[in-house]
Amino acid sequence: MVVMGGIVGSGIFVTPAIVASWTSTRKEMIGAWIAGGATALLGAFIYADLARRRPFAGGQYVYLREAYHPALGFVYGWALLLVIQTGGMAVCAMTFGRYFRQVSGVAVAEGALAALAIGSLTLINCLGVGAGARVQSALMVLKIVAIAALIAVGLTGAPSAAEEAVKGGTSFVAALVPVLFSYGGFQTACFVAGEMKDPGRDLPRALVAGVLGVIVLYVGVAFACDRVLGKTALEHSAAPAMDVATRVIGARGASLIGAGVAISSLGFLSQSILTAPRVYFAMAEDGAFLGSLARVHPRTRAPVAAIALQGTVAIALALAGTYEVLLRYVVAIDFIFFALVASCLFVFRARGEPISMPGHPLSTLLFIGVCAAVVISTFARDPVHSLIGLALTLAGFPVYLLWKAR
Repeated sequence: MVVMGGIVGSGIFVTPAIVASWTSTRKEMIGAWIAGGATALLGAFIYADLARRRPFAGGQYVYLREAYHPALGFVYGWALLLVIQTGGMAVCAMTFGRYFRQVSGVAVAEGALAALAIGSLTLINCLGVGAGARVQSALMVLKIVAIAALIAVGLTGAPSAAEEAVKGGTSFVAALVPVLFSYGGFQTACFVAGEMKDPGRDLPRALVAGVLGVIVLYVGVAFACDRVLGKTALEHSAAPAMDVATRVIGARGASLIGAGVAISSLGFLSQSILTAPRVYFAMAEDGAFLGSLARVHPRTRAPVAAIALQGTVAIALALAGTYEVLLRYVVAIDFIFFALVASCLFVFRARGEPISMPGHPLSTLLFIGVCAAVVISTFARDPVHSLIGLALTLAGFPVYLLWKAR
């Protein structure tokens, strides 16, 4: 549940339209979702290998610290706090606010609803990993039901729409960017490896099984949306899932799907709040960051200071930014670190450690190559916001030097 909860957010209810607009045929569109799933599966195998050899709390922070240098591990944690994790949390919380307001009709600003969602789930996770995991499991079940209902409606409730011809200007690589962003999140399960009973055995199994399950869900949703709406209508849909439900079962169905989107956003948000603070906690224990972040609740042992700091930053981003801006400056940095973490396998292999990654080194190089393509494509399409994310990330290096010199 932790792995699937880390992947399935609000993106799958929006990105099918973007992917449709950047592919020329139904087969190419579905192929993009399958290719993205295969890439995510490669990533899951890579992270499973790393988790077996370094089954400690902190995940990528630990891998980068031990493979390269503590400075790179610090910069990853820095970027996680200021860009990657909190930016993703803000995006999902704002999506929750948008759809909750549409479904419920409450006259409250999206930013305020987003802040309320982040604050509430932050408090729950301060009660400990057990309480957070129970909430996460409940939300995961609810959003899988919502996605399964959407697939069922799309596949059985309406005749297949004809596939229209598409004009030029499509790009399969560009289509992979939102696809791979939607598949991102499986790595967050590695953050809590130190709290598992047998992470060397359980975490690799959970990673692979979770990604396979999400591939089935995502391909099903993409096919259902295209089948009901047709390619032209799908390309111009702002909310494909709700449009599918409206066409097949009417306005009430659209409201149900809107509720499903809100639940899915909460589930991803809960996953983010549950896992990432373990990275800041590990950094504090290493003396690489504020020592107060290593403070745990005396009863639940949850890293309450780290969870609270993350929640505060995410709330600030949700109140100050917009969905589009936050999304754009997160993607490139996220995939830069995906590639760097994958490269750790080569470092460990050079030190004589055995590698269990299937097909290594070619499979690992393929994953790194796809990550590089995503980064290049993102910078090419939106250099301004990508550079903002990069600048914030690189600022972590002088901060690290100042911290060590204090």
